[in-house]
Amino acid sequence: MAPSKKKHAKNQASVIPGGFTVLSLQLSSDSAARHSLYVKEHRVRAEKSSHRPLDRTLFVLNIPPYCSEDVVKDLFSQFGSIQSVELKDHPGSSQEAGPKLSKFFKPAEKQGFKVGYVVFQNASSLPAVKSHPHDVPLVVCTEQRPVKTGLQKWIQQYTDSFIQPEQLQQKVDSFMEDYDKRKEEEAERQKKEAEEEQEDEEGWVKVTRGHKGAKARPHSEAANQRTLQREITKKKRKELLNFYTWQHRNTQKEHIAELRKKFEEDKQRIALLRAQRKFRPY
Repeated sequence: MAPSKKKHAKNQASVIPGGFTVLSLQLSSDSAARHSLYVKEHRVRAEKSSHRPLDRTLFVLNIPPYCSEDVVKDLFSQFGSIQSVELKDHPGSSQEAGPKLSKFFKPAEKQGFKVGYVVFQNASSLPAVKSHPHDVPLVVCTEQRPVKTGLQKWIQQYTDSFIQPEQLQQKVDSFMEDYDKRKEEEAERQKKEAEEEQEDEEGWVKVTRGHKGAKARPHSEAANQRTLQREITKKKRKELLNFYTWQHRNTQKEHIAELRKKFEEDKQRIALLRAQRKFRPY
């Protein structure tokens, strides 16, 4: 019974503090050295990217330089269908904004260990990865999937560094077409928003959120004067007459002063009429 228990323990997955499962990686089947990958389910509360669903994304650490995205995809495809693979130098949020640039317009990638995000098509693939036995390594280089290392890899990188003019021109034309299309869509959207921003009877304007980086339109002096006049008119219309005691007192004082002024004007007018009606025979 003891040997069976020992054998059963060997076929178990290795879990370390932090919730990471250790997967053994082997360059080739005849290689004696092994490398360790640390994987766990990707769960970040601040992650709002639709490219990394929390229930189907696997977070992978310590990916060696000889493993490209295609190699990582082939390694984990045995656990289920893979939707996408993303390798980065450091953990971070996914960059969704902006177009996807070609390798000709991006700086050269750093050669070193990376972190990866493997998105499966089914959520059941994550438990299969985490339950994989530690003593069963994932083989990188096989006859069906040869991986170049050492001098062969350097020669391949040197050959790929030469840019073919036809291929570069095709990438540039494709990028400019996408750029012009985005600009046309943005101009159409701004035109539509400008038509919707109409003032109502009280002077309110519906303000919509613009795209990131858009500059606000400057207000002219005439527009500021119209806005100020509308505010004054609205304030006078909503003001309650004789609502406070001091308002009532001031109104009475103004009324009395107006009556006295009219009384004095009437006295002067009557005196003038009397002077004009005086009998003057000579």
